[in-house]
Amino acid sequence: MKLLQRTLSLLALVALGAGFYLAMSTQPDAVQGEFARVFHVHVPSAWLAFLAFGVTLAGSIGWLVWRKPGADHTAAASAEIGVFFTGLALVTGMIWGYPVWGVAWDWGDARLVSTAVMFFVYIGYLALRRAVADPEVRATRSAVLGSLAFLLVPAVYFSVEIFRTLHQGMTITPQGSSMSSEMLLAFLINLLAFTLVYLAFLVSRTRLAYAQAAARRGPAPATSDVEPPDLGAIRG
Repeated sequence: MKLLQRTLSLLALVALGAGFYLAMSTQPDAVQGEFARVFHVHVPSAWLAFLAFGVTLAGSIGWLVWRKPGADHTAAASAEIGVFFTGLALVTGMIWGYPVWGVAWDWGDARLVSTAVMFFVYIGYLALRRAVADPEVRATRSAVLGSLAFLLVPAVYFSVEIFRTLHQGMTITPQGSSMSSEMLLAFLINLLAFTLVYLAFLVSRTRLAYAQAAARRGPAPATSDVEPPDLGAIRG
């Protein structure tokens, strides 16, 4: 697993470099100017948050059905990474929104508010994992919350279609993309780069979870090479 982690980390660094170069070399947007480049961090962050919480859902269901510790470790690790990407999406969204919209945050916008709610619900998920000492009880309660919390993901994703508020609609749909081919290529490379970052983080954090679980269990009892005495021979 260590080799996989190193390979993913190396591929992620290469892809991030290529994505940064392409994002910075695209032509400035006619309306948003240079601030459109934030798109290449903001949108991949949001998409990877959705993916991470989807993996948390899968791990949560895996624990509830099969009671495998690996499923719980994966769910927890992916939730942590998802919170990171959600926070990054919120911050970059505010950085982009202030010069383009004239305001960094609008409480009336459905996408902004629903994303913030999702962020804090998963913060609560991580807090729950630290509040329960018993591993099985912790895993079960977290799995239930992790399964229910995923309902927020489609709510956030479709919020721009259900509510016509400040946030722009979907840039990429089944019908195509509103971006230029140059910008689309840069976006796809950055999406690949962020996906590799997610996978590298997931492998690393899951390895750490296994190590922490082993440390809590303590060292395995030592076995003696000394054979027990032959009681029959002693009585004879």
